[in-house]
Amino acid sequence: MVNYQLTKMVKTGVIIKKATKKEIELIKKIFLELYPNSTTELHYTNIYELLISVMLSAQCTDKRVNMITPKLFETYPDIQTLAKADIGILKSLIQTCSFFNNKAKNLIKMANQVIEHFQEEIPLSQKELVTLAGVGQKTANVVMLEFTGANLMAVDTHVYRVAHRLGLSDAKNVKETEKDLVKKFKTDLHKLHQAMVLFGRYHCKAINPLCATCKLKENELCKNKGRFKAN
Repeated sequence: MVNYQLTKMVKTGVIIKKATKKEIELIKKIFLELYPNSTTELHYTNIYELLISVMLSAQCTDKRVNMITPKLFETYPDIQTLAKADIGILKSLIQTCSFFNNKAKNLIKMANQVIEHFQEEIPLSQKELVTLAGVGQKTANVVMLEFTGANLMAVDTHVYRVAHRLGLSDAKNVKETEKDLVKKFKTDLHKLHQAMVLFGRYHCKAINPLCATCKLKENELCKNKGRFKAN
């Protein structure tokens, strides 16, 4: 009798063998060893710059965001100046970023909300951050775990793909995948999030993953090579 649960991914047709408790512990150990001091690749110097960078990074690469933000932060160095920004000028500064029209509107609205509702200080709680324009749960979690080291998990396309390839989740969307990872890892979530992002970005890539040099593959922890696009 098969003693593990098999789950079929509807969209990909890939069968996933779920990771066992022992395998989960080993996966966690390896990630923390491979990326002991992992941090975001976004460039920032304060909470204002981090929040804006994370907002811009939605469906856009960190590399592209880092090209945009120096001029953006020079033009609008704080919440007060951003709140009064000319929408046309702001759009021109971020136009090489995906969905720049909506992002520009959200940035100005977010800045005004911070001034009106939070005494010009960006809040540092998930509950309050998600009330800001353009800030969803993933953005709030990334800001919190990066800036405060909060024990939170955020799931982007890289984390989603890695989690499914390792049998850590069979969820069909990022929110449920996040719940699975929180339940299974429990601690060091901020470090594990960044580790999985870097691992997925540079090693466990969607196309042509570097399996030959993969420590997780070496320990027989990889379940499949599915691409698993995040929903």
